[in-house]
Amino acid sequence: MSKTQLESTSFPGEDCKQQMVMDGERDQESTESNELSPREEIDIAQEILSVIESVARLGDYRRSHKKECYGLVRRMKLLLPFLEEIKDFDGPISDVGIASLSSLKKALVLAKKLLTTCNEGSKIYLVVESEAVMMRFHNVLEKLWKALEAVPFDEFEISDEVKEQVELMKVQLRRAKRRTDTQDIELAMDMMVVLTKKDDRNADRAIIERLAKKLELLSVEDLENETVAMRNLVKERGNQVTESTQQMIDLLNKFKQIVGMEVIDVLDDPVVPKMLKKSPSLIIPHEFLCPITLEIMTDPVIVASGQWCENNNFELPKKHVPASSDPETSSEHQEKVSYLVKDLSSSQLEVQRRAVKKIRMLSKENPENRILIANNGGIPPIVQLLYYPDSKILEHAVTALLNLSIDENNKSLITKGGAVPAIIGVLNSGNTEARENSAAALFSLSMLDENKVTIGLSDGIPPLVDLLQNGTVRGKKDAATALFNLSLNHSNKGRAIDAGIVTPLLHLVKDRNLGMVDEALSIFLLLASHPEGRNEIGQLSFIETLVELMKDGTPKNKECATSVLLELGSTNSSFMLAALQFGVYENLVEISKSGTNRAQRKANSLLQLMSKAEHI
Repeated sequence: MSKTQLESTSFPGEDCKQQMVMDGERDQESTESNELSPREEIDIAQEILSVIESVARLGDYRRSHKKECYGLVRRMKLLLPFLEEIKDFDGPISDVGIASLSSLKKALVLAKKLLTTCNEGSKIYLVVESEAVMMRFHNVLEKLWKALEAVPFDEFEISDEVKEQVELMKVQLRRAKRRTDTQDIELAMDMMVVLTKKDDRNADRAIIERLAKKLELLSVEDLENETVAMRNLVKERGNQVTESTQQMIDLLNKFKQIVGMEVIDVLDDPVVPKMLKKSPSLIIPHEFLCPITLEIMTDPVIVASGQWCENNNFELPKKHVPASSDPETSSEHQEKVSYLVKDLSSSQLEVQRRAVKKIRMLSKENPENRILIANNGGIPPIVQLLYYPDSKILEHAVTALLNLSIDENNKSLITKGGAVPAIIGVLNSGNTEARENSAAALFSLSMLDENKVTIGLSDGIPPLVDLLQNGTVRGKKDAATALFNLSLNHSNKGRAIDAGIVTPLLHLVKDRNLGMVDEALSIFLLLASHPEGRNEIGQLSFIETLVELMKDGTPKNKECATSVLLELGSTNSSFMLAALQFGVYENLVEISKSGTNRAQRKANSLLQLMSKAEHI
């Protein structure tokens, strides 16, 4: 949802969309003039052929836009017979014919630039600014269609067979140019979690690893290539680091931390050429190489924490430290953590407050500290601090547990230590930041299925619903994230409904200024599979709101709203009848033609349900 963005979220980078489209238009305008001599038409036809041939050699594309890329390449290849016939044409060419070929070339050059971006550009950029990239695809399809529409086929004496082929392509372009594709629900949720502004909370390690897997950024080699692509992206933007660019760099650094790479300033290093030529000799798979020495591993061992096993007597290389610094040794650091853990149980309130604040900071810094604090027995005394009346101690303690819960093993330790009821207590009565971080901590712990049950049975859902209704925007997003994850458990759906979740969700759907429409609809989609949920949300005002979103919402709004209505209508046709009374049929027909792929499937399923219902 917008913290864990559900099936449809609008990612950061909205401010770049128009700029990207304008860039594409400038590329078109910067190409050569339409004024060509009658003998140059053969040259421009050959140039167009060369563009298509170079595109065919690009190879694979980024996963996020692979479907769009292959569709565009396929359509470009359909032009080859047409261009071959133009090359063979030896008659006079009118100004209209020359201008049409020039426009076609410009459109295809624009397509090549877009395809090159999807072939070697930043994977993170393509996902974070997916909607803007899709606008570029639409722009290319529009220009291709207009260029082909202006071609005087009779003048070029194009054969009927080739003409029919091009006409079919024009139909496909006209149908495709209004479509958008969006990410799946899990990807959208995860992206929102890791792209939130820096605060005292961390995205769960499992979420970052899942994102890295979906973006295919799991290996050192992949991340090094992504670093090069990110540098080039910044360079192309005039070395201006906007907020969205910084978010992408931050996400790249989180992926690097997962695999144990050193996090450096991406912008400080010189830009490496985009394509590095590989030696024709034997290439060793990077999985066989030690990520530290870059030599072939002979006896690789790795432990659950991700650190190299100390039994190998392998000493990690130390970072360069200026001579003036006096860094703590490992034993000193461990001793420091041990003393801090002891201070958590001090009889002096101020000592406890300082200790838990310091542990909060340490647990935020790196995975090693989270393990070290837990190994020193830090979790039980932190849990005990959650029962203190001091507001700052509560805030620091619950945030420390949030940070510690990033480690998978710590999740179980925290739950076994009886933290869930205590965290829920802070969620009920803590200060604003403590309540928000409590909600985030419950979300982190709920990544384990058994914890979903524990949180539900511990009455953790009602205070989350209260935060969803009365919290700040960040609080609402934290609560929505946790409630969505908890509602994946069937029993928790009933608990959420009993806690009154429907009312605040309806408010989020109707108030588009909050930017949480899709998150709310995604929770509604889960609740709609529950009998009590269908009864609660199937009121006429909600059905009317769904129909309005399907008419004038964003592509993702339409997708989510259609999904919810299908879930409701699949079990009770009266919901479909109510929607028809609000004029949903025309909206469904439109979505079935021009919506996202998922929206089209849902819309067609709804139309089929309506056609089979006897009383509709």
